[in-house]
Amino acid sequence: MTETLESLDLHIKNLRPDFYGDLQNPLSLEALKALEQKYDIHLPQDLKAFYQWKNGQRNSCYEAFVNNSTFIPLEEALDTAQELTSMIGTDFEIENWWNELWIPIFHNGGGSYICYDQGGIFTGQGGQLIEYWNRDNDRKVIAPNLEGFLGLLNDYYSSTPKADFDEYFHINSAAEYPKRFMVK
Repeated sequence: MTETLESLDLHIKNLRPDFYGDLQNPLSLEALKALEQKYDIHLPQDLKAFYQWKNGQRNSCYEAFVNNSTFIPLEEALDTAQELTSMIGTDFEIENWWNELWIPIFHNGGGSYICYDQGGIFTGQGGQLIEYWNRDNDRKVIAPNLEGFLGLLNDYYSSTPKADFDEYFHINSAAEYPKRFMVK
């Protein structure tokens, strides 16, 4: 994960210097522990490493980090996860409309998220990334893990000339992804 994040840091710094300035400072180990205690959660190592690289982007920055979505600061992500989890069984009556093991790490500004799935819902593979659409019942697993997804982002930056770079872009997943599931 360290090499993936170092590469990502260089790509964003070189290709998107203004956006890079809107990324927030990393979380310290102490800050991570405090958030784990506050939200009564144990965060996986790769997710901790991601937030020890950068703690999301400033809320005043609307540029996409990836897939037309912004990078959510960790406390906001955990707060959102807690709020959505509290809606299970009331507002969310369909199984896996939302799941208590999801942590939204990217959002599109319209209530939909790319989530870190700690439990491996649908596939059994914890750590996968899943798209949660707040108005649609399809759920796509878009990557087997966070490092693989960030690696695809690095591949995109490596293969896209700076002149062709656009702030809206979509990362194409590995051959067997996305995996599509419907909740009913």
